[in-house]
Amino acid sequence: MKIEIRDIPPRAAWALEQAGVHPLLARLFAARGVAHKDELDSSLARLLPPSDLLGTREAAVLLADAIAAKQKLCIVADYDCDGATACAVGLRGLRLLGATDVDYLVPDRVIDGYGLTAPIAKRVAERKADVLITVDNGIASMEGVAAARAAGLKVLITDHHLPGAELPAADVIVNPNQPACTFESKSIAGVGVMFYVLLALRAELRARGAFDVHNQPKLDILLPIVALGTVADVVKLDANNRRLVAQGLRRIRAGQLPAGLDALFSVAGRSTAKATTFDFGFALGPRINAAGRLADMTLGIELLMTDDAGRAAELAATLDGINRQRREIESGMREHAMQVAESLFEVDEQSSPTALCVFDPDFHEGVVGIVASRLKDKHHRPTFVFAASGAPGHEHELKGSGRSIPGFHLRDALDLIAKRHPGVLVKFGGHAMAAGCTITEENFDIFDEALQKVAAEWLDAATLTRRLATDGPLAAEYRRADLIDTLHREVWGQGFAPPVFSEEVDVLSQRLVGEKHLALKLRHQGQAVDGIWFGHNTPLPSRVMLAFRLETDEWQGVRRVRFLVEGAGD
Repeated sequence: MKIEIRDIPPRAAWALEQAGVHPLLARLFAARGVAHKDELDSSLARLLPPSDLLGTREAAVLLADAIAAKQKLCIVADYDCDGATACAVGLRGLRLLGATDVDYLVPDRVIDGYGLTAPIAKRVAERKADVLITVDNGIASMEGVAAARAAGLKVLITDHHLPGAELPAADVIVNPNQPACTFESKSIAGVGVMFYVLLALRAELRARGAFDVHNQPKLDILLPIVALGTVADVVKLDANNRRLVAQGLRRIRAGQLPAGLDALFSVAGRSTAKATTFDFGFALGPRINAAGRLADMTLGIELLMTDDAGRAAELAATLDGINRQRREIESGMREHAMQVAESLFEVDEQSSPTALCVFDPDFHEGVVGIVASRLKDKHHRPTFVFAASGAPGHEHELKGSGRSIPGFHLRDALDLIAKRHPGVLVKFGGHAMAAGCTITEENFDIFDEALQKVAAEWLDAATLTRRLATDGPLAAEYRRADLIDTLHREVWGQGFAPPVFSEEVDVLSQRLVGEKHLALKLRHQGQAVDGIWFGHNTPLPSRVMLAFRLETDEWQGVRRVRFLVEGAGD
């Protein structure tokens, strides 16, 4: 691993500090591209206007007309946390704005697959819906949209995934990544897109005289759910996304959150008063995602929709149990996948693969994405993990989930493979860093070879070298519990990385904990400090360059600083 220190523009850091930002935060923000204090303003007034998002005006008119005509609306969601939160935001928001008949449908991961398909469109029509609304999907659903339109449905697509060469023939499309859309936040999550549609709808209803600015429905109550979906989907936290997340966290910490979120915090052992983005990404998000992976995402959506504390507690406990089951399945799969991946690496580095493709008939398709992420992290290679489809009539197909590294655009790679090998990919889609595809089992080797070829063309030794960007040394004066609390209250995540410091330290003692974690006693700038390196069991030298995050633990009523080791320099 190569530990690198982020560049800190001195003028930006100085300007932030002069504007009253804490010196450490000024340094961290400047290193992440923040040049002015105004960029840290997380007020609702600083959100990008809905009018900038192409299609919101037309979507608002379509929905306002449907509400006025008392038509039935049906949301077609996705089975991940972004899809679940987007569905809940859509259901809650539309009802707040006067819709009296709003239904939803979540595709089954195994039987239906991803997105709006023709059979799903038929099921929506059979429910006597008038308007079909997709959330977090639909931009690639050519056949599904055509089937819905043929059945007499109006179709509104709200999505954030990258479109293909052709757009579906929907009545309205709201997607920041569609051609001609100038919306600055291209990384907004699906739940954020739906929230923006609701903002536009409220403005349209206000213009029609349904209410005025003083008595209009308050959509900001949806922001805790928007914040959860945004962080859980690991989208880039640009300035606009950070504002959405900050606003959601602010309300959660003040106790203004739905009963379901409150119950999730409780089963995860987290405090709402001290809520952080880490809670969204590592505690709440996985529990909701588990429903879509192993069970039925309606459980997650029902949790986000209920206002009954007792029912919320029951659902949260159920999701917690499903998540434990998911971890057990993932653990077994990960161990086997690691063994397969290790066998692909020879002693001679020249022959090691530039990308990883792993398949086993016993793999569970619900957790292939998680295992792909673990393999990618360990080997620093674009990775696809495949499982046999469990859908009736599709047993010959493999469903794959991929994760990538910086410098390798996964969806573009799939697009190139589709062009070079027509028919190999049954379907595909996704983003730069995460994508999915379906192939037939007989084409696995062809796909593997094709991916290896693209990776060999696009990646070089520098790109394949694992790098860890850090914020450099931590001054001893900042090694304080209260300052760590300040850091944790900020919005960190994808594209706005949480602080990681790096410097040489003395290793005073080290011992294994649970056979796979290294507990450390370190000397940092002349003072002893505890450290822990999770998932690492190889002894360290007496002096070593470490990259570490900061946390606090409590012992006998005393809070102490602890270093969470992220890596060691070569």
